[in-house]
Amino acid sequence: MMTSFALLCLSITIIESMAGILGNGIILAASSMSCMGSKTWPPFDMIMIALSSSKVILQSWNTLDFLMTIFYEPSFYKENVYTASKTMFTFLSYSTLWFGAWLNVFYCIKVASFTQSFFIWLKLRIARLVPWMLLTSWLCSFTAAIPFVWNVYSVHKNITAPSSMTNSSARRTTRNDNLGLLILLCNAGIVLPLILSVVSSVLLIGSLWMHTRRMQNHASGFRDPSLEAHIKAIKSVCSFLVLYIIYFIFVLIIVFEVFSPLSNGEFISVVLMAICPAAHTFVLIWSNPKFQELPARIWHHTNCHVRAASM
Repeated sequence: MMTSFALLCLSITIIESMAGILGNGIILAASSMSCMGSKTWPPFDMIMIALSSSKVILQSWNTLDFLMTIFYEPSFYKENVYTASKTMFTFLSYSTLWFGAWLNVFYCIKVASFTQSFFIWLKLRIARLVPWMLLTSWLCSFTAAIPFVWNVYSVHKNITAPSSMTNSSARRTTRNDNLGLLILLCNAGIVLPLILSVVSSVLLIGSLWMHTRRMQNHASGFRDPSLEAHIKAIKSVCSFLVLYIIYFIFVLIIVFEVFSPLSNGEFISVVLMAICPAAHTFVLIWSNPKFQELPARIWHHTNCHVRAASM
């Protein structure tokens, strides 16, 4: 029987995941509508479709996992079910990290005003590179998840033991040493999207900050919408970077099981991990007028139907 703290954490996580599914559904619908009828998809919309769809699948999978943990705990921790869950979680989480990194790279290339030849070369070719970037991300994520298919945990101790939160060591597992090395090698590449995300975000923040300072020096006493837009962009990029780093840390904590299964540390990690994709989604909606139009139109049509029905 689960403790009240464990049930509270899982309930919060399910609510976070459901909110993320709703927000990513809005982004996915808005981006897909932008691509309809066009022979070539805009690179930004391609990245957003890949990112939002991977988040929707990830958050739906996590919700299913958490419900199984609550209602079917003994069945969930059988070896085959747990291995399949861990493999799918790893693939979807790593895909989300890669797509989030490419979004930061795309923003940096398109918005930052650097004059280096390599940067200009990227700016001119980014539209053609985006499909290959996304395909490479899927392949890297799939490669990192493969070792989990091959029976990552060779021995499960006391699977049928009571799941007391105070004695979580009863479910501690023994890792196969050879397979552990393979997992480490396959997952080493996940550091690359973190580096890409941090470098591109720092460069973009620096470029926006310098441009904002120049605008402030030449601004009159009146409110400047362009200046406010730059400040809003800086806040958005900073939020993206903080959420990305937090999410990256807790994904690795869960994938490599730093805490024992069903321990309080694992539940807290799951709550903190789940909030980052949802928060990142709503920051995207807040910072992009295109993603705000669809909910506004739905709300407007709903109000019109309600008024018409009441008349």
